[in-house]
Amino acid sequence: MTFDVTIREGKSESRHRVTMAQAVFEKLTGGAHTPEECIDAAFRFLLDREPKESILGRFDVTIISRYFPEFEQELAGYLDS
Repeated sequence: MTFDVTIREGKSESRHRVTMAQAVFEKLTGGAHTPEECIDAAFRFLLDREPKESILGRFDVTIISRYFPEFEQELAGYLDS
């Protein structure tokens, strides 16, 4: 799955293309959420840790854990909020 994400803050914006395999989506959400909700939660997680300009322009969701090892464990909290 591929998602185009635009983050707007004030007059500035950043654009990102994110991929996520079906198997990764199922592992991260257990099927309890939509893929879009998963991507939204992942970006909220990232934005709590870095400015939008620091987020890669193209990446696969699995790379988030390389930068933030706590990602998979904490994602559930973002999905439920």
